[in-house]
Amino acid sequence: MITNVLILVNGDLLTGSSGFEKVFRPIGEFIEEVSHLYTIIKERAVDLILIPEIYPKINKGIIRRMRVKNPQADIWQVVWSDAGNDAYEIYDGIINFNDGAEQIAKKVQRILHQKALMKKFRIVGRSEKMKVVAETIDRIAPTDISVLIVGPSGSGKELVARALHDNSSRASGRFVAINCGAIAEGILESELFGHEKGAFTGSVASRVGMFVRAVDGTIFLDEIGETRPEMQVKLLRVLEDGYFYPVGGDKPVHSNARVIAATNRDLAEAIRDGEFREDLYFRLGVVKVVLPALYDRRQDILPLLCHFGALEKIKGFSDSALDLLLRYDWPGNVRELRNFVARMGALHPDDEISADDVERFISEQSLETKHLPVVTGHTHEEAGHELIYHALLQLGNEVKMLRDLITSNLPKQTEFEAVHEAPNDEAAYSEKTMKDVEKVMIETALRESDGNRKIAARRLGIGERTLYRKIKEYNLN
Repeated sequence: MITNVLILVNGDLLTGSSGFEKVFRPIGEFIEEVSHLYTIIKERAVDLILIPEIYPKINKGIIRRMRVKNPQADIWQVVWSDAGNDAYEIYDGIINFNDGAEQIAKKVQRILHQKALMKKFRIVGRSEKMKVVAETIDRIAPTDISVLIVGPSGSGKELVARALHDNSSRASGRFVAINCGAIAEGILESELFGHEKGAFTGSVASRVGMFVRAVDGTIFLDEIGETRPEMQVKLLRVLEDGYFYPVGGDKPVHSNARVIAATNRDLAEAIRDGEFREDLYFRLGVVKVVLPALYDRRQDILPLLCHFGALEKIKGFSDSALDLLLRYDWPGNVRELRNFVARMGALHPDDEISADDVERFISEQSLETKHLPVVTGHTHEEAGHELIYHALLQLGNEVKMLRDLITSNLPKQTEFEAVHEAPNDEAAYSEKTMKDVEKVMIETALRESDGNRKIAARRLGIGERTLYRKIKEYNLN
């Protein structure tokens, strides 16, 4: 049986009285050896791999090897109890066997449906946040409602806009995109609405604007938050009834173009500051699609590296290089990752990417960041404190990265050696000091973010789940 679902099983599950075979046999293909599983996922794409928690000798290293061979496959663990389960640390999710056959089948079907949508919309990744984005696109693409896409630069806002257009009834029409923040205000009005001959110096002929070119199609207004209030009034008029005046014209022109806008700004803050019209915000954001930063969806880093690596025909990444790449925060998001892979493809077309290559890239990115020590919206004293704070956080992250790298390359101890090893006072003191520093950094981040754990985790460069665990460990509730 050829299927997109593989289930790793052992003899006990197949011969016992647990009912496992009866529940999972209709869902996918049973595989009894990890080596056989490796062979299959190397030869063909698989959507979902299920691994029972009682399958022997499954660890983080084995899961990593599976992911490298088939990076977009979801790997879920089948459990018999949710209590104290840390499966999310290395798996994409858990399926509780006690939920029963019907619920398990529904859950698997939803996972496969989400995977199908991701492929349909050309979204690369495995994270739950991007699966939700794919489901949202599927629901709103067939409609004509306006959409506001919110996300940091380089997170893929235009990809989402194109998916909305390509999967709508307007797909045969034009998709017209313009970056509102890259064009001067006077020129932007002419670009959007067109102009009449003689409307301004140099206008020797009339010109059709983008709203007319996008008739029966879609116009994508990127960085809408950079427009001035005067332009926002004109955009609001188009959104309300489809009519506008070309520059220098006295006759209204109609366009039925669907408007999709995007921004990397906090428009709620811009409204409070009087820089963005509230009525335009609500008119644009009939539906809002939120794209997370790449460090908020780290499960997508490996699939993206492998996807772009295949396009650039990169030979591969060493284990130590992957360790660095998966821990890096990618402040430039998917665009930065894409540029990194393109650079590696140009510089090392026939070589495996090494840790030295990655370290060199990260060091260069850090230098570029340090050349721009600007913190806006603060006094000089506050700005200085802010820069020092972020420098300390960066230093802490670099120390953690170095410590993890050293630890991962140390020879593994046997259980006997670990138990009988003589205590090291200096090491104990060092560990205590690191814990003290870590606790202070977490307390500071929580205080600076007014207790918002999501923001605190982002500042610390760690996942929210890790932060919750640390808060509990240090009794910081």
